[in-house]
Amino acid sequence: MSSGSASAPPAGPRLSVDLDAFAENIAAVRARVSPAELMLVVKDDAYGHGIQTIVARAVAEGVRWFGAFDVSAAVTTRAISGPESRIFSWLTVGRREIAVALDDDIELGVGDAGFLDDVAAVAAARGGVARVHLKIDTGLHRNGIRPEDWPAVLEQAMAHERSGVLRVVGVWSHIAEASDEEDDTSRAHFDAAVAAAEAAGFTIDVRHLAASAASFARPEFRYDVVRVGAFCYGIRSAGGPSEEQLGIRPVARLTAPVIRVDGDDATIAVGALDGLPSLLAGRARVTTSEGARALAEVGPTESRVQGWPGAAAGDEVVVFGDGGSSATDLAEKIGTVGEEILVRVSPTVPREAV
Repeated sequence: MSSGSASAPPAGPRLSVDLDAFAENIAAVRARVSPAELMLVVKDDAYGHGIQTIVARAVAEGVRWFGAFDVSAAVTTRAISGPESRIFSWLTVGRREIAVALDDDIELGVGDAGFLDDVAAVAAARGGVARVHLKIDTGLHRNGIRPEDWPAVLEQAMAHERSGVLRVVGVWSHIAEASDEEDDTSRAHFDAAVAAAEAAGFTIDVRHLAASAASFARPEFRYDVVRVGAFCYGIRSAGGPSEEQLGIRPVARLTAPVIRVDGDDATIAVGALDGLPSLLAGRARVTTSEGARALAEVGPTESRVQGWPGAAAGDEVVVFGDGGSSATDLAEKIGTVGEEILVRVSPTVPREAV
């Protein structure tokens, strides 16, 4: 936080993205989950950090796997990362998007029999071979093939594999991370599904079950690849270990300038239309050159904060990030997660790599 100077103060909020912190987080995650490989999740514009900048730096750091969620993000990731990376997209889509994905060698997560047939049909029409990861529902019920349907879908997939239109390269799932007991049950379902796939004649190259929290806390959930998004961006889990305990630090820093001072209050140029949740008013604190101050009111484009001695137009206020509260600190004030605080930041807010 620095006081204003003779130069014109910034006109609005800014999201700074610390790429060195991002690289350090990647290294910390890799060290923690080894020998499993990191799949960097870049959904929601790389959690609001900017997919172009994030993927480019990740490639420079040697990241080989990317989890892109939807086909559009997967295609963007391919354009940045080049032909050598492996990109996994797990949103169920129509045949037109399947074709787009296959044209860019995107590996598809398949969680139902109908989608499997769609992928096979598109691959056959295009004369290619689709690489798919079959998803077993291990109890979270977030898409996925039910265990009782798994044998029939394996038969269906083997028929497609024998016809030369697709190859089952992976088995994957999500877990709830609600309790160790529930997650252990999910893992047992996952192991049984992998064993059944191998017994059916599939060569499974990649098994992936864990995301950020489980990949750090439960070594037995790591398998071949772990899908990590939040921790790579320095976003800790709500109610979980601190950033220091995890060995990560926030990558993004949202700041806003003071635009006027009225008595005991200062008004900063950031509001709900910029993505700042209005529920934070009266609950959260922002950080100034004189320490933390209460966030009193969140308007559409401006917010009112508790003043401090010497406050002046042009002063920088840290809403979250290095030098202030973390995104998860703010999230916990309103019963949500740090990821939501980041992805809510409007795309109209400039991103600046530092």
